[in-house]
Amino acid sequence: MNKHASQLKGRVAQGLTRRYRRERYFRLAGFGALLVGLVFLGFFFVTLIGNGYTAFWQTNIRLDVELTSSTIDPSGDLDPAILGRANYLGLIRDALRAEFPQVTGRGDLRALFSLVSPGASFELRDQVLEDPSLIGSTLSLWVLADDDVDMLVKGHFDRGASEIERRITDQQLAWIEQLEADGRVDQHFNYRFFSSGDSRDPEMSGIWSATMGSFYMLLVTLALSFPLGVATAIYLEEFSSKNKWTDIVEVNINNLAAVPSIVFGLLGLAVFINFFGLPRSAPLVGGLVLTLMTLPVIIIAARAALTSVPPSIREAALAVGASKTQMVFHHVMPLAMPGMLTGTIIGMARALGESAPLLMIGMVAFIVDVPESPIDPATALPVQVYLWADSPERAFVERTSAAILVLMAFLLAMNAAAIVLRKRFEKRW
Repeated sequence: MNKHASQLKGRVAQGLTRRYRRERYFRLAGFGALLVGLVFLGFFFVTLIGNGYTAFWQTNIRLDVELTSSTIDPSGDLDPAILGRANYLGLIRDALRAEFPQVTGRGDLRALFSLVSPGASFELRDQVLEDPSLIGSTLSLWVLADDDVDMLVKGHFDRGASEIERRITDQQLAWIEQLEADGRVDQHFNYRFFSSGDSRDPEMSGIWSATMGSFYMLLVTLALSFPLGVATAIYLEEFSSKNKWTDIVEVNINNLAAVPSIVFGLLGLAVFINFFGLPRSAPLVGGLVLTLMTLPVIIIAARAALTSVPPSIREAALAVGASKTQMVFHHVMPLAMPGMLTGTIIGMARALGESAPLLMIGMVAFIVDVPESPIDPATALPVQVYLWADSPERAFVERTSAAILVLMAFLLAMNAAAIVLRKRFEKRW
């Protein structure tokens, strides 16, 4: 008997040992999976930040520009129309020639002038239009450098490489190093990245136009999807009778939440543009398409929030004489509102990061002007990232990463807002 009990005890001990060993292996596998995910996430962020942080700084060259009145205002009337049409780029090039008087050949001058961005003349024009008293004086001005010069100064081009391996010639490199030795090359905060629209020149391009396009789209999406989604959830959860028709509606709502986003883009192209004739590449159409995409998410989240309210709240409200409508809007809705807001913000965050449906409705167009209303042509931040990622210039690589960083910052802010709203409006019972 004792021998049998001893054998049984040994088998139990062996089984426990195997069980604990498997449990350790399972914990190690879970920890390993978490570690692999963190490594890939860290690699992603390090690469993204490493490629994108330099876009927030821009190389400038200081030149002594002589604002000759014969070039800017030959009539002396200070007419803004005449001042705006003056050859400011020629004045900047004259300042460059004054820095390098030994450069005389046509090809050499062309290479010298290419050190400065063509957009530098617009900044000089705006400065003169703002203060016409500058005409006739010599202005020490930090002008915008060309994108290749910017990449060289930031270290993205190897100065020690052979001439055929970089976009800067040896002669241009010598001029840049001479300007650096004279203290005429410096990096300033790139405010244009946040205040200007897209441009063919990387050094002049910015995200403000795309940001405003995304803002108008989200405004349209929120104005339509939140009331429609919440109203649909309230009707299905509180007022509709349970039958096969409501079951079909519920199943289709759940299925629509899993439909690929590009399908909604095709629907928007067929209905809103081809049938209703709404303008292409407009935030209004983009907002309508994103509304169709986010509605199932908001409805599901709102229904889950309504379901989480205990039945005792409804029964107590009805017991004191409240109507069913009063019970829903005065007692159930305030308790379900945190979940509804959370679901809405998460749906809006998903809409902010979508690009496939917007490509289908023409928002991939090259838009320079900042939209002033939801019906003006515009693009969106995800589409702007797509356009820049397809550009061959090295300067657009850092701007692509920087735009992704800005987009992720918006997404993190929206998710943080969802958490804050949930904590603030949450009521316990």
